[in-house]
Amino acid sequence: MSVDDLRELYQEVILDHNKNPRNYGELSDASYTADGNNPLCGDRLTVYLKLDDNELVNEVAFTGKGCAISIASASMMTTVVKGKTVKQVNDLFDKFHKLCTGESDEAELDEFEDEIAKLRVMSGVRQFPMRVKCATLSWHAVEAAINKKDTATTE
Repeated sequence: MSVDDLRELYQEVILDHNKNPRNYGELSDASYTADGNNPLCGDRLTVYLKLDDNELVNEVAFTGKGCAISIASASMMTTVVKGKTVKQVNDLFDKFHKLCTGESDEAELDEFEDEIAKLRVMSGVRQFPMRVKCATLSWHAVEAAINKKDTATTE
């Protein structure tokens, strides 16, 4: 895929997930929640998780306001963490963060090949370092929630 094709796909996916966010709304019976804040951009999100007895994410949702990248990334995050264990979510957080910052080694990403394929389009933010925090905010919040912390920040 050429750089121009990736850029176009990046824009299409961001616009789609921003206009039609998946899993947007509160989970009243959430097992864990965490608020995420990106003071640089003004993004504020809350992530809700419902885990089963085996610490598997049964339901995930988010609410909040933010830029298109932040909302799109949160929407995409909810689609890939559902059905994952707490350990898998932590691993995905680490791999997604590396993908966005350009620190990833393609071999590292193989474990979650399907999930990373869906998220790979977000790697375009690495060209705009100030936007990496927008893309990773929801991931910081989900990581905080599963580790029983109430808040997360990109700072």
